[in-house]
Amino acid sequence: MVAYGRYQVFLAIFVTAVLGQGGASVLAADEAVLRPRVPIDKIEESRTWTNPFEATSENIEKGKALFHGKAFCVTCHGKDGKGLGGDIEPGIVKGPLPRNFTDKDWQAARTDGELFWILKNGSKGTAMAPFIPLVLTEEEAWQVLRYVRSFGQP
Repeated sequence: MVAYGRYQVFLAIFVTAVLGQGGASVLAADEAVLRPRVPIDKIEESRTWTNPFEATSENIEKGKALFHGKAFCVTCHGKDGKGLGGDIEPGIVKGPLPRNFTDKDWQAARTDGELFWILKNGSKGTAMAPFIPLVLTEEEAWQVLRYVRSFGQP
């Protein structure tokens, strides 16, 4: 017979609630997160843009180096890509929080072209500034996006 303490019971209830045993996950993206940040008059064009780099381990590693270095994406999106996480003090970022790149619903909802548009133009109403060409070349931005996409993989 196994004896469970309050912590184990709480953990079991929490895991069941989060995983939902067949229901929707508590941690899934909500409507606001799934709404595109590309202006409506630009979204169709942006969706036609495709990443010229294949999802090879070499390209993903190049993107990772940029994410954690030159592009300083890690500052807002965190080492784990979850956005803020434990990396930033609460209250520092005003407006919508940085995207959680591990959210599979968000990953499925956004095209690479939309993400590239945001890197090039920023995201109005958020702290996301334009990075192309001030910080990244177009080539580097596509490589960063290869790494961003790796967060949504199993």
